[in-house]
Amino acid sequence: MKKLILFALFASLSQFAMAQLTVTGEIRPRFEYRNGFKTLRPENNFRPAAFVEQRTRLYLNYQKDKFEFHVAFQDIRMWGNTNQIYKTDPALTNLFEGYATYMLNDKWSFKVGRQVLSYDTQRFMGGLDWAQQGRSHDAALIRYQNKKEITVDAAFAFNNSANEPGFLNSYGSPYFLNNYKNMQMLHASKKWKKAYVSFLFQNDGRQLSKDTLLNNIKYRQTYGLVANGNLSKSVELAGEFYYQGGVSGAGQTVNAYFASADVTFKTELTPITLGGDYASGTKREDAGKDNAWNPLYGTNHKWYGYMDYFYVGNSFGQGGRTTGLIDIYVKTDFKLAEKHSIAAHGHYFMSPVTLYSTSPNPMELNSALGIEFDLVYKFVVSKDVKIQVGYSQMLAQESMEAIKNGGVMDGRSSGVTNNWAFVMIQFKPALYTQKKPKAPAAE
Repeated sequence: MKKLILFALFASLSQFAMAQLTVTGEIRPRFEYRNGFKTLRPENNFRPAAFVEQRTRLYLNYQKDKFEFHVAFQDIRMWGNTNQIYKTDPALTNLFEGYATYMLNDKWSFKVGRQVLSYDTQRFMGGLDWAQQGRSHDAALIRYQNKKEITVDAAFAFNNSANEPGFLNSYGSPYFLNNYKNMQMLHASKKWKKAYVSFLFQNDGRQLSKDTLLNNIKYRQTYGLVANGNLSKSVELAGEFYYQGGVSGAGQTVNAYFASADVTFKTELTPITLGGDYASGTKREDAGKDNAWNPLYGTNHKWYGYMDYFYVGNSFGQGGRTTGLIDIYVKTDFKLAEKHSIAAHGHYFMSPVTLYSTSPNPMELNSALGIEFDLVYKFVVSKDVKIQVGYSQMLAQESMEAIKNGGVMDGRSSGVTNNWAFVMIQFKPALYTQKKPKAPAAE
């Protein structure tokens, strides 16, 4: 009821103000079949999972002069998770975005509130749109942007986990969520006609889980450099490099890095991308340190195979150590017709550090983890309706058993079929648009 009242209020105001109101809706149900998704399935006593999860969002965007007001309500639910007649609802219903932006002049602006922070390829900072709930930050952002396509963003955040001010006592404000206590970020980019380059710095402060004192916060720093450019009309190069230092939230010294490079050939039939990623890991002899690259707020589903074996809400490694990843990939996207296409990806995964078997007498394992194939059919039904159908299969090696905490102990096996499929339809229509009236012509 509150949402309907808010919508009606904005709709009525827009009729009289020199402003613009846009209302957009989104309904996105997704069916998934999971048979060894995120981790290897056990060889015995296992049944695949199947479910439908739905995102429903309502976006309200109001603009007047130098001011913008934006809110996005969302409801995320599993089909059948509530009774048809109910008084309590276990679904996630919340405010995905809620921010205001003000233009100080034609170059400077600031934005405050709950917002998406997404940059470049989303390796480190992304909106996580594949996940139905997405990712947003409570932050303040200052932006500088000029006509030469130079953009500089500075973001700041400070988090607490209670609404009552009395919670802030002489012992500080303990913060035990899986999030930063405070964060500072700087992102600067420059775009040319045939090239692009950006730099990112982020300082991520986390409170030690064993300590409730506010002043005991450990800071991890991430530095990133992204660049791409066209060598010719048919060849494009891209590369990224990140370094992480400081101290992790677990109190370990951080010394990690990530490097990526790829080349795209634009052929008459389809573009073909060949590339590789190197994410550092922690070796057995480096126990007590953190040498593993952490993509913290990246959209990892986009990069490391659609079956989400790496970095997507699940751990991998040995002895509590993240062992890192080497990913050699080839990607292409065939346009079948005006509204139809098929994306095909192939990944060859390896470990950058030595792995060991889980037997009583550990022996070194081959560094090869496995091969994954991803296929996604895309159909643009109309401007407001899109359909995707996907299938992925993991051809895992014995080393994959070792890093997914499987092997002999719980029966997870690389020798059985591990696959995943989905069907997703997205409805995202513009429900209402009140355009800003034109200024009267001068006499």
